[in-house]
Amino acid sequence: MDNSFQNKIALVTGSGRGIGRAIALHFAGRGADVIVNFFRNREPAEETARAVEKLGRRALLVKADVGDLDDLNHLFDEVEKEFAALDIFVHNAASGYNRPALEQKPKGWDWTMNINARALLFAAQRAVPLMEKRGGGSIVSISSAGSARVLPDYVVVGASKAALESLTRYLGVELAPKNIVVNAVSPGVVETDALTHFASMESKENILQKFVESVPAGRLVSPEDVAGVVAFLCSPAARMIIGQTIHVDGGYMLTIPR
Repeated sequence: MDNSFQNKIALVTGSGRGIGRAIALHFAGRGADVIVNFFRNREPAEETARAVEKLGRRALLVKADVGDLDDLNHLFDEVEKEFAALDIFVHNAASGYNRPALEQKPKGWDWTMNINARALLFAAQRAVPLMEKRGGGSIVSISSAGSARVLPDYVVVGASKAALESLTRYLGVELAPKNIVVNAVSPGVVETDALTHFASMESKENILQKFVESVPAGRLVSPEDVAGVVAFLCSPAARMIIGQTIHVDGGYMLTIPR
């Protein structure tokens, strides 16, 4: 049995479904207690929490919109009250308005930037004191290819992910002396509910097949692929990886034209 994160405490935002759920269960399966966070969809988050408990670990379920500073503070208040410390923080929660640049609204900009980027900075401010109690820790954010490449109607999300990667570099340098390692993971095309946002007039199956044909590895990235790399970045083997964005895409980004 792999107990590489035995008795560690991991907070994974947006962990009710998809990549966040896979990350939460990956840590729980290796001995960590997990804080499961959700905002809108309680039922899948409850299912994730039950799955953590079935693995023999403690699960704390907290509803919070990480884009709202009061909610974000409530989330960390609950973590501090229940566990008094933290080893791992995974900023996975994300949202956004997919529209052309000329059709974006200020509300959509603020909503997306607050959840995807601002939350990382102010969550880190709350996470650091809790990690210092444990002698250090790890922070990993989930980015996307849209941070550097132009994707259809992705302008605000792409900008927020670029900001997230920049914050990762700054936090990585500033927190390294505290033994807190900060990095990001940028998945390729992952078959989750979020992928249907790009389906438009085509069927999901056709969209998936087109992506598969574009990936040198011959398949889509799974949530578990992402979870494994996130866990590696939180392991002792990754202590000298600082402020980096690791691409997990089966070679997809290497083959699309610039």
